Amino acid sequence: MSTFVLIHGAWHGGWAWQRLVPELRAAGHEVHTPTLTGLSGRAHTLTPQVGLSTHVQDVVGLLEGYDVRDAVLVGHSYAGQVVTGVADRVPERLSLRVHLDAFVGDHGEAAVDLLPAGVAEHWREAAAGPGFGWLVPPRSLTKLGVTDQADLDWLIPRLTPHPWLTYTEPLQLTGRSDQVAAAFIECVDWMRVFQGQAERATNRDWPIHRIATGHEAMVTAPNELAALLLDVANRI
Repeated sequence: MSTFVLIHGAWHGGWAWQRLVPELRAAGHEVHTPTLTGLSGRAHTLTPQVGLSTHVQDVVGLLEGYDVRDAVLVGHSYAGQVVTGVADRVPERLSLRVHLDAFVGDHGEAAVDLLPAGVAEHWREAAAGPGFGWLVPPRSLTKLGVTDQADLDWLIPRLTPHPWLTYTEPLQLTGRSDQVAAAFIECVDWMRVFQGQAERATNRDWPIHRIATGHEAMVTAPNELAALLLDVANRI
């Protein structure tokens, strides 16, 4: 049995994994789906000081608080940065980190600098304008490959602005994250913003898996994603 710790991306909360969790638990695994500081049900904790290091500490605190060992730590999208930071802090608590259409950052790199230039400029403009200089409002979900109206109706009311500092604060690594095995899952039925990150993972000899859905795979293809996560975890 594994313990899956699933970390959501920008604008989301732990609820984002709701359709996928039953599949993992039915296979006998423990699952944690924390909501990061300042987001969703924790929006009341949002301040301009909430950054990447805050979210890394959120997950480290969960792992230590529950005394989780041999965790499969999954980070979606922005949370690839979080997963890498956590792996560097507590590698002894992890058996695998999975970057789900997510950033693959190095020491000193900020998330915004890992985005394609056009997308990064969109984020900067959103933060500077409607985000009042410290927030990023939710992006159009159709741009992320969500096309079913029922999915849009479920997602849109739950999304909350994301703290900009999490995208501008660079990763601080010591090299210990390299002790943790890693895998990359790319979602290929959208504009493929994270294709460059998949290439980074390939260059690091990580196993690469692809799933034919949009960026919000845990919503648009939960059964397929759960099966893939179980397969990846079984290969450890």
